[in-house]
Amino acid sequence: MVDAVAPYHAAFVAAMRRVYGKVLSSGLPRITRYRPGASRFTLVDPSGNSIIFIQRDEPAELEYGGSRKLTGLAKALDNARILREFKNDDLQAFRALKSAVRRHGTDASLVERAIALCHLVDLATTLGAPTDPWLADLRGLELTADDRQYVKSELGHLPGLREWLP
Repeated sequence: MVDAVAPYHAAFVAAMRRVYGKVLSSGLPRITRYRPGASRFTLVDPSGNSIIFIQRDEPAELEYGGSRKLTGLAKALDNARILREFKNDDLQAFRALKSAVRRHGTDASLVERAIALCHLVDLATTLGAPTDPWLADLRGLELTADDRQYVKSELGHLPGLREWLP
């Protein structure tokens, strides 16, 4: 338990960049992604030991996922988040989200589709897979300025999307 997780994450990311030349998000060692406002992240050492940094004042009622109220693409996005952030399984998150976009993408709102496609771009980048199909679909969405701003506020921290989210 720490008072603030962001400074710890920033320090470990800087050290990892210094030693490895990049931030390792898969394999050993690795660090989980830190989203702005998050209250935890995991650091995995070269032997596979995990250290979870949790903010001391993390809300007790924090929703970790699995809400029965979610359906379709929203449920798949939640599942992908759990697979990435708590199970450190980017490949399974990628597969689940790819399947969900095919199955539920046309029924979802444009913003929800954009968020799912942004996550697919980020996952593909992490896994070393092509991002072109997801970026092409993302560019084809006719989002309003407000929709684009909302997606940017949610996912603007993802490095592969900075060009798409000016």
